[in-house]
Amino acid sequence: MPKPINRHILFLIFLLMASLSALSAPLESPAGRILLTVSGKVSNTNTDGAAELDLTMLDSLPQFSITTSTPWYDAPRKFTGPLARDLVKLLGASGEQVKATALNDYSINIPLEDFEKFDVVLATRIDGKTISVREKGPIFVIYPFDDHTELVSETYYQRCIWQLDRLSFQ
Repeated sequence: MPKPINRHILFLIFLLMASLSALSAPLESPAGRILLTVSGKVSNTNTDGAAELDLTMLDSLPQFSITTSTPWYDAPRKFTGPLARDLVKLLGASGEQVKATALNDYSINIPLEDFEKFDVVLATRIDGKTISVREKGPIFVIYPFDDHTELVSETYYQRCIWQLDRLSFQ
């Protein structure tokens, strides 16, 4: 006679299936102004081959804050937004690097490993206020400079693209 399945095992199977279905849920369409378009090697999209996100969608990701010094401000500032690695997971993005492009078409390639190695924030707020285009918004890529001395270099400063509006995973 076969052994009955333990209730705890059934519960764990249920939790696993529920989390897998949440991960494969289609990305909703933005209701507000599109702040970020993500393309390239992305599996969870909401438009033809890309993902478009508004502020509400970015805010629905876990929010992370770092207070750090930067070359662009006289004193440390508090930057808040989702971690880049959480966006990668949400979109099922992959590749070796991501091309980050600003509103003025300035672009920089960021190694994807940076997003796992460091708490890279896609800041939508500075000191609690949403970032206007005039103040380097709507999204400002920020590394935790004060937490990792190896980041205090021109290489990482260049990766802190402001007025970010496009990412392309390659």
